[in-house]
Amino acid sequence: MYPPIHQCHNGHTLCSTCKTRVHNRCPTCRQELGDIRCLALEKVAESLELPCKYYSLGCTEIFPYYSKLKHEALCNYRPYSCPYAGSECSAVGDIPFLVAHLRDDHKVDMHTGCTFNHRYVKSNPREVENATWMLTVFHCFGQYFCLHFEAFQLGMAPVYMAFLRFMGDENDARTYSYSLEVGGYGRKLIWEGTPRSIRDSHRKVRDSHDGLIIQRNMALFFSGGDRKELKLRVTGRIWKEQNPDAGVCIPNLCS
Repeated sequence: MYPPIHQCHNGHTLCSTCKTRVHNRCPTCRQELGDIRCLALEKVAESLELPCKYYSLGCTEIFPYYSKLKHEALCNYRPYSCPYAGSECSAVGDIPFLVAHLRDDHKVDMHTGCTFNHRYVKSNPREVENATWMLTVFHCFGQYFCLHFEAFQLGMAPVYMAFLRFMGDENDARTYSYSLEVGGYGRKLIWEGTPRSIRDSHRKVRDSHDGLIIQRNMALFFSGGDRKELKLRVTGRIWKEQNPDAGVCIPNLCS
């Protein structure tokens, strides 16, 4: 039970969440509950210390009863949601579980290395649906990163966007940086930034425009200018801001 804790006239107790669910009727004696607080039980609750509910995932913290829920909402050991953007996937778990889940259930391409060469081809660049996207997972510096590339409608015309998300918490994500580059015919667009944590949803990152954005006219120019087919090649790399000698980074090209 979490305060406020209520009791009926016969002394049966229940928490405020359950009170709403039982329509203000005591589930034990069926008497109307009213608004009687059980202050004695709330006082007992104040003296309790409990482990985080994510202790089985590695959290060893012990918290006073009243601050336990607040901590659990922000606990670094709480499960991550699946970063796959193509469906409303409800899978949650730690990073090793999600990596296996992306590989086995979503058939996502997995690559080792911190450089990449991503090719995107579309036969009719005028037909862009809101969920046209691709996802690739990269493993470098002992961590996993999700490279998103997608087309979506912005106003009256489609745009193309590439961005990187870090499979871990925000504080760790800040220790890495990445660059993306696209170009052709003597023109070039370059983006440098910090990968966002997968704690931030795919839609949140996309809608904040935190990545490399290519307008359709420029994308067609990069593709050759004939406006018949979209051919974009996005190259990039990931690096660690602190302790640059730590970890192993094997260059890898993939298409």
